[in-house]
This record gives sequence, C-alpha cells and structure tokens, in this order.
Amino acid sequence: RGPVLGVAEANRTPSSSVSQSLEYKTVSVFLVLLVCGVGIVGNVMVVLVVLTTRHMRTPTNCYLVSLAVADLTVLVAAGLPNVSDSLTGTWIFGHAGCLGITYLQYLGINVSSCSITAFTVERYIAICHPIRAQAVCTVSRAKRILAGLWSCTCLYCMLWLFLVDIQVRPVSQAGLLQCGYRVKRELYLPIYLFDFTIFYVLPLLLAIVLYALIARILYLRSGDRCGVSSAQGNRRRGVTKMLAVVVVLFALLWMPYRTLVLINSFLPAPYLDAWVLLFCRTCIYANSAINPLIYNLMSQKFRSAFRQLYRCRRTEGLLRTLSVVQPAVSAAPEATAKPRGQIQGTGADLSPGEDGRTHREVGQREDRPSQKTPVASSPTV
Repeated sequence: RGPVLGVAEANRTPSSSVSQSLEYKTVSVFLVLLVCGVGIVGNVMVVLVVLTTRHMRTPTNCYLVSLAVADLTVLVAAGLPNVSDSLTGTWIFGHAGCLGITYLQYLGINVSSCSITAFTVERYIAICHPIRAQAVCTVSRAKRILAGLWSCTCLYCMLWLFLVDIQVRPVSQAGLLQCGYRVKRELYLPIYLFDFTIFYVLPLLLAIVLYALIARILYLRSGDRCGVSSAQGNRRRGVTKMLAVVVVLFALLWMPYRTLVLINSFLPAPYLDAWVLLFCRTCIYANSAINPLIYNLMSQKFRSAFRQLYRCRRTEGLLRTLSVVQPAVSAAPEATAKPRGQIQGTGADLSPGEDGRTHREVGQREDRPSQKTPVASSPTV
C-alpha cells in the first residue's frame, strides 16, 4: 500500500481480502473525501483570511498560517493518493510520484508539529513575559522563524527520498505495485524512533510544561485588577484556550498512528488489520482538517473574518454575473426601439419616451431658451 501509513506497513500489506472488498472501498473513499474536502476548504480559508485582512496579521496567526499550509500538504499528499489506492488497489503515480508524495507527506507532518511548538512558545512569551514580548513577538520575527523551520524541515525530510521505492507485491496479490520502503524494519527502527521523539514526544512535553506555566500566570492575574484590562485578559485567555485545544487534538489524533507504528516496530509480525489502518489514517486527516473548525468555534475574530471572506467572494461572483448579463439585456431595447418609432423617408423619430412624449416634442422643448436660476456657490473646503 502507499506511503500514507507506510511506516506501519513496511514490507507487509494488510489483508487483501478486506482492503479489496466493496464495503471497505466505499467506506474508505467516502471518509477520506469527506474529511479531506472539509480540511482543504477550511485551511484555504485560514490562509486567505490572514493574508487579506490587515488586523489578522499577528505573530500567532502567522504560525497558524504555517500550520494551515502544512495541513494542506498532508491532506493533498496523503489523503487524495489514498483514494486512488483504494479504488485501483495499485500505485499509479510511478517512481517520481512515490518519492515526491512521500517527501511531501513527511514535510507536512513535521512542519505542523514545528508550527504548534512555535506558537506555544510565542504564547508563553506573550503572556508570561509581556514586556519582553513587545520586542520578541513581532510579525517580522515570526516570518523569519517560520522560514528557518521550513528550510530545516525541508532538508531533514530529504532523507525519505532515499528510503522509498516502487515495489511489486507478491503473486498472490496479482503482482500489483506499491510505494513502500526499501529498508528492512530493523534498519528503519532508529530512524522512526528519532522522528517520533523529535516531532511528537518533545513538542508535547514542551507544550505541557509551557501551558502549565501559562495557566498559572493567568490564574494569578485573574485576581489582580491592576494588571491588564479585563477585556485584554479575556482575549488572551480565549486565544490561549483555543491554541491549547489545538495541541490536545494534535496529541489525541496522532496517538493511534504513533502507537500502532511503535508496537509494530517491535513485533515479529506487524499488526495490519485493514480497518484499524483506516481508522489511523482517518485520525491523521481529521487532525489536519479540524483546526479551522476550532478557530471558527472559539475565536470571534476568525469567525467574523470567515463571514466577511464569504460575503466578499459572494459579492464578487454576483458582480461578475451582472457584468456579463447587463450588456446583453441593455442592447436588446436599443436594437428594437428606433425602427418602430421612425417615419419612413423623413428619419424623424416619433417613438414615445418614458414620459409619453415623442422624441421630436422633447427636441422642440429643449430648443427653447430656458431661464437659469442662479445657484449660490458653495465655499470650498
């Protein structure tokens, strides 16, 4: 099977009788398309909202844009190829596709973890060290940090280009192709454990410590009326709660996949039940799709910005439709009005106007001198 959960399936594939059944294919394709469709639309809206709305360009939202782009990468590079794999039962993207898609999958997974760590640290500095945050927590610094995170992660993920290759499944499975790992599980184990520690365990441990310190500071300040204003304190608490929910969901939705891979790394025969693998995949896609829903539910700013973006796109579409329809509608009366009102041979237009008078009467009325009423000139400002 493809590299979506290849780390758990290296050198082995789930039972073909289940994965090739109509029931499994129907459920798999429906779930993946539903979750990935919602996630792609939501993350695109997050990026557009922050880029097009001036007051949304904050350091925290810069990290959320990075997280949205990383989640988009996971959904497109992992979810959509999984649909074709379920329908056809073979790898259809060739050798270059195997390398590129695997690279993009791990790039999105690792950058999302780094982005979560980055905005956790930013929230800690902003709340626990507000004076220092004025110089540290800036949009320009956030952009530089994200550029460094993406660059380093891109270099690290190049390792996967040398670990995957096209493989031919056994004759019992009709010799179909799969994008799998060229190394044995014994050689892959230290690579996975390093990846598991750097991009899952350490970010979660750091998040637990920092959010515990943030909660302590917010609790102490809640009784201090002379600290920050009530509105500002509530806004900071709201943002912190929203980001904490994102971290908790990241931990919970990645846990089935990480646990399965960790167990299979030590078992002599990996556990590869098709329905369990589908559940793990769906949790991964849900983690990449659910964040925009959290922003909409827990952030008034994001909710208003989403509505404004929807209204703007709807207005632009309506204006574009009117600009196409209006010339065709206005050209029809002009083409048919004159021939009916003209007298043959004279060229005089006797068609009635809007007030019932003929154009000749209007012309005669306009030829008469009119008395002009003096108008007082208004002073310029």
